[in-house]
Amino acid sequence: MKLWEKSVQVDHDIEKYTIGRDREMDMYLAPYDVLGSMAHITMLNSIGMLTDDELSTLLDALRDIYKDIKSGNFEIEEGIEDVHSEVELLLTRRLGDLGKKIHSGRSRNDQVLVDLKLFMRYKIREVTDATLKLFRMLQQQSERYKNVLMPGYTHLQVAMPSSFGLWFGAYAESLVDDLEILKSAYKVVNRNPLGSAAGYGNSFPLKRQMTTDLLGFESMDYNVVYAQMGRGKTERIVAQALGGIAATLSKLSFDACMFSSQNFGFIKLHDAFTTGSSIMPHKKNPDVFELTRAKCNKLQSVPMEIMLISNNLPSGYFRDLQIIKETFLPTFDSLIECLNMVTLMLEHITVNEHILDDPRYDLMFSVEEVNRLASDGMPFRDAYKKVGLDIEAGKFKPCKDIRHTHEGSIGNLCNDRVAALIDKVISGFDFPSVDRAYQALLKA
Repeated sequence: MKLWEKSVQVDHDIEKYTIGRDREMDMYLAPYDVLGSMAHITMLNSIGMLTDDELSTLLDALRDIYKDIKSGNFEIEEGIEDVHSEVELLLTRRLGDLGKKIHSGRSRNDQVLVDLKLFMRYKIREVTDATLKLFRMLQQQSERYKNVLMPGYTHLQVAMPSSFGLWFGAYAESLVDDLEILKSAYKVVNRNPLGSAAGYGNSFPLKRQMTTDLLGFESMDYNVVYAQMGRGKTERIVAQALGGIAATLSKLSFDACMFSSQNFGFIKLHDAFTTGSSIMPHKKNPDVFELTRAKCNKLQSVPMEIMLISNNLPSGYFRDLQIIKETFLPTFDSLIECLNMVTLMLEHITVNEHILDDPRYDLMFSVEEVNRLASDGMPFRDAYKKVGLDIEAGKFKPCKDIRHTHEGSIGNLCNDRVAALIDKVISGFDFPSVDRAYQALLKA
């Protein structure tokens, strides 16, 4: 079934090539296509395009389709072009010509735009929840191991004292900034394109503010040409935000792989969470972190893929945009899986509390000695030179009893303030407004 087909049947190979993986990708969008249709027909009723009885009948049927989708009893049938066609076909089978009325005043262009935005909005919430769980775990481990010192590195050379409180806490705070960027992307997503039709509006007296409110959008994409231009751009913006979280996970994964190796021995991964070698019986490989690093690096390439598909397109709709779905839609679940796995790994991690027993790390306390001498009145540059000469002469004796007090240091992690930061970010998403809108749409 093709909504656009008239008297000439398209060539089979052309049809296969142009549809591509669209039917597969549209399964991601199915529940949101129904929600968008429910809002649209409610608006059509308000402008006299549907009677109250017609609206009630259509809404009941759409709610049934929505339930089938959520329960896994929905598919886009062979020969059906996309999810929009499948939903309209199901309505027509059940309700006859009444099912054909739902497309008045819209195009598949604005239909897929609203589907994508509703999908992105929902998946951003899932990513936010998974990120918040990892954040809580990182802060928990930061507090648990805040008094366990470890070497800090610059240029991969032993540099200054750090702590596991700082290490875990650094990644927690990184996620605060990542969610701040994701919240900005959410603001771009949370604008309603429905009513822009094929990108040039419609002669029906559509009430776009009504569908905006019904779907819980913060506002609308006002200019109908820009609403269409936003496709591709919106996905790129969101992909960049997801890539920020992925970058944090990738860096954390690299650290975990390095710190769990025998040459470091700073952390130990739970035996049940490592894999072995087919030839070396002693091996315990950090495959989860290695795969996470690779997957997250791949996720960071998605914005570039989207840009290369869409950056040389003029205004208006082009079929090129269809390919973006294949690249973009699966990224959410991939990132969520990585977030969940890293949270699990960190929950069961074991920290080496005796790293500093090894004398190879003694020199990282040299700055502490310089600062002690400077605090006692010696000019800093003279103190630096004295300690340097003591090191060269083999006379340096480290004092490992350090006292850092400033905000964000070993002795003052400020984890409570970082937690307050992320709570403020989370509140800015305003997810409850979307919940209320959906509950109103779906109630019988």
